[in-house]
Amino acid sequence: MPTTPDLSTAAWRKSSYSNNNGGDCVEVADNLPGVVPVRDSKNPDGPAIPFPTKSWAAFIASLKA
Repeated sequence: MPTTPDLSTAAWRKSSYSNNNGGDCVEVADNLPGVVPVRDSKNPDGPAIPFPTKSWAAFIASLKA
């Protein structure tokens, strides 16, 4: 069973596509080994979805392609 990563040291950053008016904001933390957690910046205390680093990299590569 997968375990939830400790996000207490996560260095969150907003997507460069997010606006400053509180709209559609996604944050990621890419300073954790083996995992890239993603969360809604409007709800920073809410849940984060942890993606394996390789899966996140493949997702980003597909967006860029």
